[in-house]
Amino acid sequence: QGQLVESGGGSVQAGGSLRLSCAVSGFPYSTYYMGWFRQAPGKEREGVAAIYSEGRVTSYADSVKGRFTIFRDNAKNTLCLQMNSLKPEDTAMYYCAAANRRRVGTTRLDRSNYDYWGQGTQVTVSS
Repeated sequence: QGQLVESGGGSVQAGGSLRLSCAVSGFPYSTYYMGWFRQAPGKEREGVAAIYSEGRVTSYADSVKGRFTIFRDNAKNTLCLQMNSLKPEDTAMYYCAAANRRRVGTTRLDRSNYDYWGQGTQVTVSS
């Protein structure tokens, strides 16, 4: 059973930075692709960033391109999301997730592909 534990959330002012981390156990991490998702109150959970199992290929939502960077350390079973130039609209609960494979016709930011989820960490950006 996969376990994912996020950390690093907090409150920052607009323009600030945060780094989220996700510690992973219980499944062969290096063979899964990973993603970060977020969910704001009253909104659906949306994909923010994804990274292939080998760590070289990434995907980002248009709203965070150029500001967020996803990376992973397969030796340490960790996933990170560096968030710079934060905006109030980035305020949300952030979740890390793991996927074994992508279904045909979907993207790697499609939450339906993901098998394991963390409990989330809150990010609040004030203006």
